[in-house]
Amino acid sequence: MPSPQTVLPDFRNLGVLLRVLLLAEGLRLLVWWIQAPGGSVGWSGYLEQALLYEPALLSTVLLLFVLQPWLARVSYGRGVVAVLALAALSAVAWQGVLAWSLGERLGPAAWHSATVAAIVAAAVLFYFNWRHHRLSPALAEARVTALQSRIRPHFLFNSLNSAMALLRTQPRQAEAVLQDLADLYRALLSDARALVPLAQELQLAKAYVDIEAVRLGSRLRMHWLIAHAPQDALVPPLLLQPLLENAVRYGVEPAADGADVTLEIYAEDDRLVIFVRNDLPPEHSPPVPNGNHMALSNIRERLELHFDAEAQLKRHTTEREHVVTVRLPRRKA
Repeated sequence: MPSPQTVLPDFRNLGVLLRVLLLAEGLRLLVWWIQAPGGSVGWSGYLEQALLYEPALLSTVLLLFVLQPWLARVSYGRGVVAVLALAALSAVAWQGVLAWSLGERLGPAAWHSATVAAIVAAAVLFYFNWRHHRLSPALAEARVTALQSRIRPHFLFNSLNSAMALLRTQPRQAEAVLQDLADLYRALLSDARALVPLAQELQLAKAYVDIEAVRLGSRLRMHWLIAHAPQDALVPPLLLQPLLENAVRYGVEPAADGADVTLEIYAEDDRLVIFVRNDLPPEHSPPVPNGNHMALSNIRERLELHFDAEAQLKRHTTEREHVVTVRLPRRKA
């Protein structure tokens, strides 16, 4: 697999902003502790330094948030230069504001602050660059785990059996089943690090449901509430299929009369909301091996790798149905 491309972090991501603040504060505390006489921190001096450091840090973070669309378009090198310059200029600006309020001139301390700010910014960017390259293999590994835990061998076996049964009587439908199956496995072999349009995910989800409908017939009652789904929203590849597979496996298969499965997707402000619901099987239904926690854990891990703290996956059970809810940032293709 090719090495991950070096990119700047998304400064509109909540997890990224929290890490920037924590890293910058940690570096400031470390430097102050090293410079303190005898290794003991003078808290009065620490707080005095905070009068310069904190406004400059917060203004830099605010500027990065505002300029994120531009930073996402420029090259990595230009982006790094811009971030370092913003940090240095913010430090000089706040040093100037403080000097003006005290009736003093801007002295060498301003350039010292600018240098420190640029060094801290460089250290933060180095951390994010390291984290990006460290997590990219983890994302690839998560894709392999997903392949093993999602597309189960008996699903492939059942799909091929369904296609073979249709070959003589309905060859065109058999061909459609095999084509849908090929599309699913082609998606599994794609690069898991790249987000895909929701329209593509919905197409694969429908291909999966079409395959299962051949096998389960009228027992699978699928409902698509996707009229308001933003088709251009970007999502991790193969996000919907494992959610639907769990609904089929734990809702439809154990029930002799089948079950209803509902996929609902809509936009809520700057969020994409996904609901997958399935009827609970009757109490007397044969038990199904509990493996849905593995699939959901895999999805949760991939959401975290793609969106950090901004995405969440929750599941709950009512008296009649099992519900999985996914919320993630709405990003357009």
